[in-house]
Amino acid sequence: MRNRLAASCLGAAFLFVVWLALAELVQLPIIPSPVRVAANIGEIFFGGIAVHCAYSLGRILAGLLLAVAVGLPIGVLMGWSRSADRLLAPLVYLTYPTPKIALLPIVMLLFGLGDGSKTVMLFLILVFQIIIAVRDGIRAVPEEVFYPLASLGAPFRVILREVLLPASLPKFMTAIRVAMATAISVLFFTETFGTQYGMGYFIMDAWLRVNYLEMYSGIVVLSAMGLILFVILDLAEQRFCRWEK
Repeated sequence: MRNRLAASCLGAAFLFVVWLALAELVQLPIIPSPVRVAANIGEIFFGGIAVHCAYSLGRILAGLLLAVAVGLPIGVLMGWSRSADRLLAPLVYLTYPTPKIALLPIVMLLFGLGDGSKTVMLFLILVFQIIIAVRDGIRAVPEEVFYPLASLGAPFRVILREVLLPASLPKFMTAIRVAMATAISVLFFTETFGTQYGMGYFIMDAWLRVNYLEMYSGIVVLSAMGLILFVILDLAEQRFCRWEK
């Protein structure tokens, strides 16, 4: 983890230098210096950006929890039961490839313009990744691993807790990590509709007001928020999947 943090800091330093050189080269308001942007973040964060971050993080957390609550049991069922997989797999395969952003008008008509539609969009992005990852993780467990437990009379909940869930956890974490980047992008888009809070709204509002300094501040904060979420996922994987290392 220390090596990853060091690499992240090195990458951030490289981007900072490139950004600073570009700002000094073009000398245009549309590319402010990263030093000015950092100073602006320090000035307005607690007075403005923090509340938008809180709303965006709350929507991400709500969508993730809902996706786990729905996707995990379905993935376990499909991975454990061949008949359930044959029944549900066609439905998953038909709906999973559909671009979720194309469903935004329908979701907004059904759930309104508020937090409900944004949470549902994040749910739709995450839930299919979770279902497929958990199913494939359970399918990858050799039968000889859990059959002795079953033959000794172990109930399904014990097999699930001791064998199936640990076996599917690495793929589950990878699926969330892959889907998170798409979820943040879609969240940015949905927050430009029907809300006055969220990082998407903050960035677009600054752009419309031709306040490029605040616009870049919002972009940097949104990127930092995504980085923090990925670091948390890495730490969780390191904590709960030690046997994979």
